[in-house]
Amino acid sequence: MISDAEAQVMEVLWQEQPLSADEVADRLAQRPDAPDWQLSTVKTLLGRLMGKQAVAADKDGRRFLYRPLLQRADWVAQQSGSLLDRLFGGQLAPLVVQFSSQRKLTPEDRAALEKLLREQGDD
Repeated sequence: MISDAEAQVMEVLWQEQPLSADEVADRLAQRPDAPDWQLSTVKTLLGRLMGKQAVAADKDGRRFLYRPLLQRADWVAQQSGSLLDRLFGGQLAPLVVQFSSQRKLTPEDRAALEKLLREQGDD
């Protein structure tokens, strides 16, 4: 399981790789919602991600270059499934009802859901 802080580091690496710890810290600092992290914090997060086998490091002279091993699509699928299981007992319909009660579905949302339902009905 990747923490929220680790996910921010992963987002940087998913956008650009390989990067040194300094470069990861610089990219994070440029974000509008930039965390106020020291370089040591970024290095700690990278170390944790390596321990979780989400990131690999390759030696490049006196520094390491980090690259993601975990693909963003795989992480999103894992997070989505976990959310669905934790909050809705694995049931998709209550999730859709909850979100649509909080935010009005756009015509594009409805069209995408209708298409999904048609495709699922073909099984």
